Amino acid sequence: DPEGLLEVLRQVKAEGVAAGAHVGYRDLVGFGRRNMQVPYEALLCDVIYQIGALQVLARVAGVEIRYVKPHGALYNTISKGGSQAEAVIAGIRAVDPDLTLVALAGSPIVEMSRASGLAVVEEMFADRAYRADGTLVDRREKGAVLHDSAEITARVLNYVETGKMRTIEGEEIAISAQSVCIHGDTPAAMVIAQNLHRALSARGVAVKSFMDA
Repeated sequence: DPEGLLEVLRQVKAEGVAAGAHVGYRDLVGFGRRNMQVPYEALLCDVIYQIGALQVLARVAGVEIRYVKPHGALYNTISKGGSQAEAVIAGIRAVDPDLTLVALAGSPIVEMSRASGLAVVEEMFADRAYRADGTLVDRREKGAVLHDSAEITARVLNYVETGKMRTIEGEEIAISAQSVCIHGDTPAAMVIAQNLHRALSARGVAVKSFMDA
C-alpha cells in the first residue's frame, strides 16, 4: 500500500541505495505468483500505473526510480517473449525510456528490450533452481526454491568463477548476468545475503548496485 511503499522509499533514501519498480499482475491473493492471461492494453496500463504511482512517492521521499524489474509470474511469462513482454516494454518506454529493465539472463525479452532501445541488466537467481534451458523451475515443484545458505553461496561463487549455473538436472549451463537476486521473502534472506557478500568480498569481487556498474 502507499504507506508501506513510502516507508521503504524513505529507507532507500537513508541508506543511499538504488530504487526500482517491481511491477506485477494485479493478484494480491496470489502475491503475483500465479499465471494470468492479461490483454495487452490492460497490462500496458497496469505497468504505466504502477511505475507512475511509485515515481510520485519516490519524489516525496527524495529518491529516483531508476529501473524496473517485473515480479513473479509476470517476470517468468515475459521472459519468453510474446504479447505480454511487448506490453511491459511499451509501458516502461511510455513512462520513461531511460529506465533500465532487469530481466532473466539469456531470455528472449533481453534482445526484445534492447531492440526497442531499453537498457537491460541480465539477472541470475541465487535462491532459485534452474532448468537446462535457462528457465527457472516452477515454484510448485520440489527443490525450486533454495534455502541452504552454504549451498546458495557455493553456486553463486561457482557462477562467478566459471560463468556457469548448475541446473536441477545436474548439468551446468552458461549464462551472462550483471545482477544476483535473493528473494526477500526467502527464510533467512538477510543471513543468505550477508554470507554471500562476505564470500564474494573475500575473493575480491566488488558488490555494488548494477546501476553504478
